[in-house]
Amino acid sequence: MTIEDNEDRLLRSVALQNAESIRIARQRAEQQTETTLWEQANLLNLTHDSIFVRDMNAVIKYWNRAAEELYGWASEQAVGRRAHDLLKTVFPASLGQIEETVIRAGRWEGELVHTKKDGSQVVVASRWSLQRDDRNAPAAILETNNDITARRRAEEERERLRLLEADLAHINRVSMMGELAASLAHDIKQPITAAITDANTGLRWLAGEMPDLQEAREAIKRVLKDAARAVEIINHLRSLYKKNAPLERELVDVNDVAEEIIGLLRSEANRFSISMRAELAAELPKTKADRVQLQQVFMNLMVNGIEAMHDSGGELTVKSQLQDSQLQFSVSDTGVGLPTEKMDQIFSAFFTTKPQGSGMGLAITRSIVESHGGRLWATANSGRGATFHFTLPSVVKAVEPPTGT
Repeated sequence: MTIEDNEDRLLRSVALQNAESIRIARQRAEQQTETTLWEQANLLNLTHDSIFVRDMNAVIKYWNRAAEELYGWASEQAVGRRAHDLLKTVFPASLGQIEETVIRAGRWEGELVHTKKDGSQVVVASRWSLQRDDRNAPAAILETNNDITARRRAEEERERLRLLEADLAHINRVSMMGELAASLAHDIKQPITAAITDANTGLRWLAGEMPDLQEAREAIKRVLKDAARAVEIINHLRSLYKKNAPLERELVDVNDVAEEIIGLLRSEANRFSISMRAELAAELPKTKADRVQLQQVFMNLMVNGIEAMHDSGGELTVKSQLQDSQLQFSVSDTGVGLPTEKMDQIFSAFFTTKPQGSGMGLAITRSIVESHGGRLWATANSGRGATFHFTLPSVVKAVEPPTGT
């Protein structure tokens, strides 16, 4: 055997050894990869989140146990099918736009609606994560979903109840306005009658042989003042019965609101020999509130007090004060008082002591006060009648008068 033959045999032996080493290394790498994937799959099966992986054609490649439990399809039924055909996914935007975001940013989060195997729908908080291959090209999307159906239904129910409460509040206001229509018509008639009288007076001053322009000018000023008063009354009424008016929180002088409602109800109180008295603290801080809703609070409480004194007459007192950095108000009557055995029920919806009452006035009043960060409660007077108290947060300090030097 020649030297060349020996070298050739040696080279072939080394090549075979290298090939075997490469085969063994590749086999070990594949085994390690399979082990890693198996470990990852086990980890994904341990989570409570439903997770599936789909390729860039949306074909499902992996489906964990939580996905089986949430959607009802076993892994072998889901793998190989197009994800959003299987789940009949409803997207908040187009699928193309969402996938563009995933490729550009590497992730996307949002809410989706999926259909389960039994045909029912589930709302999920979905997170998409882009998976890339060893060449950094988009290879798959890992989708993680949390079932938020119960939370969404609860939010929808709260919104439905809020709208129902708003409708009931509107009905309550309209009902009270109907009861007060005759009295309020009298209030509106007064400035209109005065305006007509002043207009006729002005015409007489102008019709004389020597028109008195100064007197006519004063008469016209009174007409404008009377007309403005009538418009003011009408605007107050419109704000009270307007439905679906937007809630507008603004800085409000609550004493002004109380005086407005006292003015609207004074004629109604006079019909039943009821005097109205206001004891409102000077320089009271303002609060941030919806003015129309505060009008309704005072309207409800004052109308209740007036109705409690229909048969006997009496006195209705509205007070305000600053108590422990909070605004505190009270509406007190000298009427029939509250049913002491049912004091814990008077703010409950549909509870009423009036034959024609809806039982919603005080419940709505409490809801309004509490939505403004305050509290509403009632006490029996030492003599006749009852007092309703409520608080509101103070957000603007009273302006202190300047001190002398």
